[in-house]
Amino acid sequence: MKFVCQFAFAAALVLASAPARAQQATAPAGQAATSQAAAQNPPQNPDEPQKYEETVVVSASKTEEKLVNAPATMTVIGAQTIQSAPSQNFAELLRAVPGMNLTQVSARDINVTSRGATSTLATGQLALLDGRSLYQDFFGFVMWDFLPVNLNEIKQVEVIRGPASAVWGANALYGVVNVITKAPREMPGTTFTLGLGGFDRSTSAKDQSAGTLFYVSGTHAQAVNDRWAFKVSGGAYTQDPLARPSGTIPCNNPDVCSGTKNQYPSFANQGTTQPKFDGRLDYDYPDGKRLSFSGGVAGTDGIMHSGIGPFDINSGSVMSYGKVNFTNKAFRAAFFTNILDGDATNLLTVDPTGSPIGFAFKTKTFDFEASNVQTFQQKHVVTYGGNLRFNTFDLSIAPLSDNRTEGGAFVQDEIFLSNRLRLVAGARVDRFDYLDNVVFSPRVTLMIKPHEDHTLRLSYNRAYRSPSVINNFLDVTIAEPIDLTPFAILNPAVRGRTYLLPVRSVGNEILHENLNQTSVDAYELGYTGIVANGKAVLSAAFYVNRTNDDILFTEDTTARYTAVNPPANWPFQLLPPAVIALTPGRSLPALFTYRNLGRTTQKGMELGVTSPVQSYLNVFANYSFQARPDVNFPNVANPLSEINLPAKNRFNLGFNYSRSRWLGDMAVTYSDGAYWQDVLDDRYHGTTDSYTLINGGVGMKWAGNKLTTSVKVINLANREVQQHVFGDILKRQVVGELRVNF
Repeated sequence: MKFVCQFAFAAALVLASAPARAQQATAPAGQAATSQAAAQNPPQNPDEPQKYEETVVVSASKTEEKLVNAPATMTVIGAQTIQSAPSQNFAELLRAVPGMNLTQVSARDINVTSRGATSTLATGQLALLDGRSLYQDFFGFVMWDFLPVNLNEIKQVEVIRGPASAVWGANALYGVVNVITKAPREMPGTTFTLGLGGFDRSTSAKDQSAGTLFYVSGTHAQAVNDRWAFKVSGGAYTQDPLARPSGTIPCNNPDVCSGTKNQYPSFANQGTTQPKFDGRLDYDYPDGKRLSFSGGVAGTDGIMHSGIGPFDINSGSVMSYGKVNFTNKAFRAAFFTNILDGDATNLLTVDPTGSPIGFAFKTKTFDFEASNVQTFQQKHVVTYGGNLRFNTFDLSIAPLSDNRTEGGAFVQDEIFLSNRLRLVAGARVDRFDYLDNVVFSPRVTLMIKPHEDHTLRLSYNRAYRSPSVINNFLDVTIAEPIDLTPFAILNPAVRGRTYLLPVRSVGNEILHENLNQTSVDAYELGYTGIVANGKAVLSAAFYVNRTNDDILFTEDTTARYTAVNPPANWPFQLLPPAVIALTPGRSLPALFTYRNLGRTTQKGMELGVTSPVQSYLNVFANYSFQARPDVNFPNVANPLSEINLPAKNRFNLGFNYSRSRWLGDMAVTYSDGAYWQDVLDDRYHGTTDSYTLINGGVGMKWAGNKLTTSVKVINLANREVQQHVFGDILKRQVVGELRVNF
């Protein structure tokens, strides 16, 4: 705890005089106007096209700046796109972002990673709600269904496509998704939304009845007077299970495997039910300060996929939060707590007694952060701040986990070298209980601006992900079923017998080994331009990401029957273990664990355009290319087989239409095939085919725009889309929606 006290004392000294200095600061030309516009502009009407020359973002530097001036490649999803989203989950909202690899593997489970392969537990993408971390520190991933707000409460979604630890710290390894909500004064009135739909679950291998889904939500916001304003919201979403794949697991990538292997395991698939409630109370001071109190709760159940197989999250699993936020011009201070309480049962793996692996998880997070912006000599815009976080854990599959303390501080200087050149230089230092050394995350970006609305960026970033609590303290014994029939020639008594071989899955602390943090050195050449009188945004990026010390869940077959993993209860009277261990073609695992395997280099390119070709018609198109990763794992025979291989080519195109009483939208997404190896051993590794998703909808407004009825469709062509080799199958989904504005 010594470093905690030191950090807290230093932060207090740095930030104590911040509000006074912020009031005295004068911004360089253009910067003050940007901040003033950001503070005063109301949210854009969702019926109007996005005004990209006015779009202001906060995620790139933790301060307000125009999209075209952000020192990172960003995508902004505006109100019109959010309103016409074909689904209540974030999968179809984020899928159209260039460079975003997204998989939906169950009715509730989506995973997101930018500029890298995602997995059943995507650990490299930081997600935030108004700056509050949604990242689950125990597993190191994001549960998107724990967002407690309704879609109509969201002002915009800001996506940083690339590493961002220099500002956001741990776990912004590949990018950041920051969901920005509206203040109560920005959404006065009452709204109600009701949706009812169904989806096809029949596949080429199995006929099944259709599934159903239902959602309802409501929001009320009101300004009580010129000081107090509040909003409350609630809702629920429920959906039947999607179709499960059957037959043999395909693996057709010759670089890692060929042909088909094991059968898909049969287990009872699950749907999901997700209730939620949220509230916010604002107090606006006469001099412009604002104090906000917010809190909420979100529940979920359904399938959560993991490295040791799918877990069925039980009903009653909830995450609640509370937050206090204070702003005074450029100064911001916030405190939040996240409290998670749930339990789940594994549907694939059992313990040596044959009972399913259970997982009870309780975590608490307490986080304080503060940041400020100052200007110097009309040439420097300096942003600085830090945070201190304390976590407690009670995890049944990691019984030795207890708590973790982490803290960090950052500073960034945007230097106006001339009217055409800007240099952004910054760095962050972080300290974790379970890491031996301080982690250093620098950022340098040279921005060349031939015109106010055009920016060419040359940038270098370093980002990192700390080992999760499960990486450190996992300790569970699973049973590997061994069919003894092939050895009946040696002992007829074993014919038809299955032995549950105990196999431990452990974290590095259990093995007394040290895991390093995973880090990325990212190099990028990017361009953002606002054209057509501010009505269109062009983007282009070429990047090289070098990932060091990948933390991967891997099978160890070298320590057979050592003290780490003795084959307890082995039936020596039937068959000695050495017979199987030494039989050609047989490999019995000794343990599963997490290791730093080496270095991976990922190269890619992204191109995009978004434009309202008419005041009522907005179109977009983008293309993403990811080369096959260059993998250097010195102690692995076939390194490519140890990582997921993302789709090489992806493109999205579509439009939004809003004119008079009519609404409409359509989006087409194409993704190449991919390779997946993140579930247990090679029995469950394999490839998915390329797929094309066509989503669309049409709606009409009634009663003076107070009523909106619409029909929304996902997978209009009704193709069998499987986004992960172990994931569910997504077919056509049709939803009728009623939205009422009072």
